[in-house]
Amino acid sequence: MIYQFVLGIAIAVWMLPKVITLGLASVNYPFLGPYLLSSLAHAYPGGLAGLALLLLRVSVGGLFLIHGYPKVLHLRRWAESINTPVFLCFISAWTMLGGGLFLIIGLLTLLATLPILASMLFAILLHLIQGKPFVATDPYLIPEDQYKGPLGKGEPPSWEKALMYCVMLVAIAVLGPGAYSLDAAIFGR
Repeated sequence: MIYQFVLGIAIAVWMLPKVITLGLASVNYPFLGPYLLSSLAHAYPGGLAGLALLLLRVSVGGLFLIHGYPKVLHLRRWAESINTPVFLCFISAWTMLGGGLFLIIGLLTLLATLPILASMLFAILLHLIQGKPFVATDPYLIPEDQYKGPLGKGEPPSWEKALMYCVMLVAIAVLGPGAYSLDAAIFGR
């Protein structure tokens, strides 16, 4: 328990100077200002491109709500199953849930994508450490005694899905939420 507290303090001490530096830089460099809360691109495309970004943002946000909710409800069991401290799982689960909601409504989009992206990169790291393949073997080709999930035969573990989420999150972070978002209403020019 004490190591989780120390880890939290270490993360806070490490992050505080970076936040202060970014705040000071945004005064001297306006492109680092409030627009950076929304996306790396300071444009909010409408039309077909805006609709495509809306579809991508709402789909990814909805999927993270679906993934984050059971993790929040069963936090300790999830942490034990992946052999990770509860504190890190708590942060990951709530970033999936909160970030998913913020992606759906298109508010503070860049800030919503980055923590989820960090969680997905950590998931990839865990899979690599455990020696999981990039693409899983077809579950119907695996011998009966080699893989069964908690609810019976299911999808074998791989890091393919986490990588696909990373690609989608990077696209949202770079391209922004599009014209059909709260960010466009707040930060749009």
